[in-house]
Amino acid sequence: MLALNTLRIRQVAGLDAWHPACEKEVQGFLIDRQARGLATGTVRFYEQKLAHLTRFMAGLGLTEVEQVTPRLLRQLLLQFSAEHSEGGTHALYRAVKAFLNWYGDEAEPADWRNPILKVKAPKVSDEPLDPAPVDTIKAMLATCKGKAYHDLRDKAVLLTLLDTGLRASELVALNVGDLTSTGSVLVRQGKGGKVRTVFLGSKTLREVTRYLRLRGVLAGGAPLFATEQGSRLKYEGLRDIVRRRAEQAGVPAPTLHSFRRAFALACLRHGVDVYSLQRLMGHADLSVLRRYLAQTEGDLRRAHERGGPVDRLL
Repeated sequence: MLALNTLRIRQVAGLDAWHPACEKEVQGFLIDRQARGLATGTVRFYEQKLAHLTRFMAGLGLTEVEQVTPRLLRQLLLQFSAEHSEGGTHALYRAVKAFLNWYGDEAEPADWRNPILKVKAPKVSDEPLDPAPVDTIKAMLATCKGKAYHDLRDKAVLLTLLDTGLRASELVALNVGDLTSTGSVLVRQGKGGKVRTVFLGSKTLREVTRYLRLRGVLAGGAPLFATEQGSRLKYEGLRDIVRRRAEQAGVPAPTLHSFRRAFALACLRHGVDVYSLQRLMGHADLSVLRRYLAQTEGDLRRAHERGGPVDRLL
């Protein structure tokens, strides 16, 4: 079980020693997340983010949750933001907030005031995020021309990332039985444990089918994307595919999430309404999609600048 893997937590945190109280509370929080039915990727998110908090505390010689102060949290966020994006810093804040709120409800410590109540969430700009460039993806796909296992699998993986907008954790969790012959894909382990359906276009479905045919007869519970030995492809393996293909193509390696942004932006540019796109991407609200809408408005402005009639008449 993820929450019980104390050694892993210590390694992520970079600690050789772990105070029993901290270990107990972090484990208790992770077990609570699992008991609530949160997706494995979500529990891993909390595990990894809280490791930054515990490492920061250890560096200051702190061992108890109740030693955390608003000032310490601000210092943590400031230090973290020096090497991470605004989104990453905001994610750390959310994880720490969830943990401290849980601790207050679970432990009910006397005369303790939750320090997160005095710490405002870090600002995240509304500037549109860049998608994976189409030319970059094409160059990477061009390196998958062979008929070897890795060529067929990697091509299927890259096309599926682009054609569905799946999160990396969602893609590696797919089973063979989640894919139908018509190209619909059941996402069972979406963010927040939500189930949804996405779709493969005819070209992507053809390449995924070629890859699966090479693997032979498979049970429905077998991983859709696997290593050559048949074990489930993990997040790190997925990231390695993208990096390796980018290196072979001589292009900068896009992030896994930038494929998701490329999917969203392409859909908006081709007329998909935001509510359908929200369901396809598994977003709880439209706040993230608004950043993509800003980008498409920029596309329209440039189009008008190129073809607006009045500027060319006067």
